[in-house]
Amino acid sequence: MRLSLIGTCQLGMTYSRKWWNLITDGAAGLERALAALWPDVPAQRCTVHKHRNLLAHAPDALQEEITADSTDMIYAETAKAVQDRRRAFLRKWRLRCPAVVTSLEQAGDRLFTFLRLPSSQWTSARTTNAIERLHEEFRRRIKTQTVLPSAETAAMLFWALLASGQITMRKVNGWQTLAERPAPAEPLELAA
Repeated sequence: MRLSLIGTCQLGMTYSRKWWNLITDGAAGLERALAALWPDVPAQRCTVHKHRNLLAHAPDALQEEITADSTDMIYAETAKAVQDRRRAFLRKWRLRCPAVVTSLEQAGDRLFTFLRLPSSQWTSARTTNAIERLHEEFRRRIKTQTVLPSAETAAMLFWALLASGQITMRKVNGWQTLAERPAPAEPLELAA
């Protein structure tokens, strides 16, 4: 994966912006490759993927309650409310379901990188859903063409589908504030 990222950069994808915010699904190899390639770029762990991981570590009887608490934490209105609910989540579930807490702690602050951005961008910056939806729609459109001859053909087909309206992109919430720099990372005191 790292080699393909380096190759992508050599082909023209340069780090020319003053900042980026990377969103990943939690694949450890991808996260290491991105960190090696762009060590100063903030990385956001997809909250939807992490939620699925939390539920995978929970007994069926607790999943609804964990979902409610996780949703309350991730979708709180302010950064302070998110952090307060994070502490409450850890306090509540540490004894009731330690595997869930361990899973949440594995993501660490990467799950909350979106808090550094203007709040208008939070909806789009929390998950990889928009990217995954595009990928899914593209795959659905080309499923009859089992192999594309080259990367250029794939890119050309994608843009043709986009231009024709067969694939639509969801707008990025908070696009008006994309030029703003994210706030510096602040460590969270998790002592309960």
